[in-house]
Amino acid sequence: MEGDDMEPDDSPGYLLWRATLSWQRRITATLAPFSLTHVQFVLLASLWWLDREGVRPNQLTLAQHADTDVKMTSQVVRRLEDKGLLVRETDAADTRAKRLRITDTGRVLAQEAIAAVEAADTAFFSAVPDRDALLTTLRPLAGRRD
Repeated sequence: MEGDDMEPDDSPGYLLWRATLSWQRRITATLAPFSLTHVQFVLLASLWWLDREGVRPNQLTLAQHADTDVKMTSQVVRRLEDKGLLVRETDAADTRAKRLRITDTGRVLAQEAIAAVEAADTAFFSAVPDRDALLTTLRPLAGRRD
């Protein structure tokens, strides 16, 4: 197809951008009642999951797990701590390091927000006729294995 003949809907990048914006708006609206931004949710949900697995991460481990910028993660962790959703505790093995622990309030909020986001995802992606094919397509784009 020649560049002059292309329509926006012929561009995978354009369509991905539009789909991403639509999905982000839905997630932002879903998280509003929980007073969480999307990145706060991602980090809190990641901490909740790591906690369930018995892992007490430091900020770097949390950032790596969530695939977020380390400096931004530090700022968001402070905000989540201010909200009483997690605490930073001195690591007994290295007193310079801080381990993150989700609070009971954070655990409850994470579970409720995860359920709401999963419901929003289910509704949003219901427009796709073949969920498995979508996942197979998205995994390599996201740098994930099948």
